[in-house]
Amino acid sequence: MRLVRDVVTVRVPATSANLGPGFDALGIAVGVWDEVTVRAVAGPTTVTVHGEGAHDLPDGEEHLVVRAVRAGLDLAGAPQAGLELTCTNAIPHGRGMGSSAAAVVAGLVAARALVSEPEVLDDAAVLGLATQMEGHPDNAAPALLGGATAAWVDAGGAHAASIPLDPGLGVSVLVPQARLLTRTARAVLPAEVPHKDAAFNAGRTALLVLALGGRSDLLMAATEDRLHQDYRADAMRPTAEAVRALREAGWPAVVSGAGPSVLVLDRLDEVTTAMLASRGWRVLSPGVAGRGAHQVP
Repeated sequence: MRLVRDVVTVRVPATSANLGPGFDALGIAVGVWDEVTVRAVAGPTTVTVHGEGAHDLPDGEEHLVVRAVRAGLDLAGAPQAGLELTCTNAIPHGRGMGSSAAAVVAGLVAARALVSEPEVLDDAAVLGLATQMEGHPDNAAPALLGGATAAWVDAGGAHAASIPLDPGLGVSVLVPQARLLTRTARAVLPAEVPHKDAAFNAGRTALLVLALGGRSDLLMAATEDRLHQDYRADAMRPTAEAVRALREAGWPAVVSGAGPSVLVLDRLDEVTTAMLASRGWRVLSPGVAGRGAHQVP
């Protein structure tokens, strides 16, 4: 195996996991993009970041994209080299929009484009490596495949399947100024939940697949959750209050991933957007990203 390119540019979308009841399983790609250029060089590894995370991220071998490129090259049996990395980031960090999954998937897809036998790093291999690095595939799957996905892990590794989407499905995201680490959001979850709550979420998740495919009249019921959002409410009180207020007004709002952003499976109107902006939320209406991570010509 050898390197056949010395430079590649990859775009990768933001994602929102869970979508309410589909905890650690469902996810959707949204049209906010990071762009990463990876150049193989003879010298040491350097990282330049523009946009989100410009002053917070590691600038060498510890950068997540660099680690992912190296993991991909190792799996492919390709030689390692120094890397010159340039990231132009639009995905908010620490907001439950899949920034770490995007970094991992971008690095793995870049590695695929650099090597002489890219089929070694097919989507199944990329998802498997991304899941190893991330711990679960719910964000990595839509970042890789685009659209909405159901992801799972079994003895054979990580898997994902695309969920048919209503082409008219709208997506809005409320982004707060505050951040929340995923490990903090996970730490408040109980080790066990009541059987009735697990059964409730199983039914709502099945309903959500129907709703996403065109039964928009089911979205409110289908986005109800009893497994994680209430447990996390104290850790992100403004998020919990925004979700409650939006749902009371008839908007299918959920916590985006581990939070603290809010995902609304609809296009918010101008009045609601203005009201939320006045309360400190950055409101995005990016729509669904129908395409996942891909090489830019």
